[in-house]
Amino acid sequence: MNAGLTTKALDYPARLEKAKDLADIFEIVKDAVQAQLGLSRAGLMLGLAELGGDPRSWIGGLYPVASNVIVMNKGPMARIASEQPELYKPYVFHILLHEFIHSVGYMDEALTRRLALEISEALFGRDHLATRMAADIGQFFPYLTYPVPTAPSEGHDFELVKGFDRSSCNYIF
Repeated sequence: MNAGLTTKALDYPARLEKAKDLADIFEIVKDAVQAQLGLSRAGLMLGLAELGGDPRSWIGGLYPVASNVIVMNKGPMARIASEQPELYKPYVFHILLHEFIHSVGYMDEALTRRLALEISEALFGRDHLATRMAADIGQFFPYLTYPVPTAPSEGHDFELVKGFDRSSCNYIF
């Protein structure tokens, strides 16, 4: 991991607070991984899908190996936004960071979790919600889980978020 933080990195808590949408948060994630691991990846898309879950388990997101898409579970995102909005941006940051680390080549789940924690702690500090989620996301239950069992959507249909990976696009459509 990169020991020195850039001037840009010192503004991570403020940048996350000012983020207006998923694409803004993803730009912070990409900067974080570049600053701390020296790795980047362009051309990713974000899909939102109902991946299902129940009161004891859920999936926040996933990265299909060798693809160019990160999929986030809409259920927990909607639940957090409506019931605990102060958790929304740190949660989205955490899930996108974890899946982006997978997308740059780290497939081992334990290592990916450790890197997400190290990056979050280095850039946000130990007490920030994003770091606390990386350390133990279970402490935020029941807000991340489903109050009743919910099945994944049929065929795992997902909606693509337009303009998600902004820095990879040099044209407007």
